[in-house]
Amino acid sequence: MRLEKCWFCSSTVYPGNGIQFVRNDAKIFRFCRSKCHKNFKMKRNPRKVKWTKAYRCLHGKDMTQDSTFEFERKRNRPERYDRNVTEQTLKAIPLITKIRHERQKKHITERQKQGKTKQRERDAKELEQDIQMLPKKVTLSTQKTKVVVKVSQQQTEENLMEE
Repeated sequence: MRLEKCWFCSSTVYPGNGIQFVRNDAKIFRFCRSKCHKNFKMKRNPRKVKWTKAYRCLHGKDMTQDSTFEFERKRNRPERYDRNVTEQTLKAIPLITKIRHERQKKHITERQKQGKTKQRERDAKELEQDIQMLPKKVTLSTQKTKVVVKVSQQQTEENLMEE
């Protein structure tokens, strides 16, 4: 079973699904759904349409280089069937997908750190500009305040002598 990639959005096109367009020069374009086909006919650039894989990779939203992508690469040479290799490959697939998901999570958190720091800077700047709008703290009269009185040595001696 051969899984193709959509020419426009790079999603997987399963057998029996999608649309296939053959140009006059015999170039084949496969599309996963009519949305991609219509955008292709309107001559839209996939790198400028925000929901496509090309846009996300170009603008740093998705991982572009990772060793796990090597397994998804299209190979045109037919491989001789070997039962052991097939078995090892099938056992490795869940591990590879787990590793890919962990790396994607790490990539997303690293990408969001920049936005969080920028947001904190904006918040600090806004707070600095509009500090006068915040209500001032009100001290209640029920709170006891300590008063520090400095008494010189001579005054204390005079008080002792009077007694």
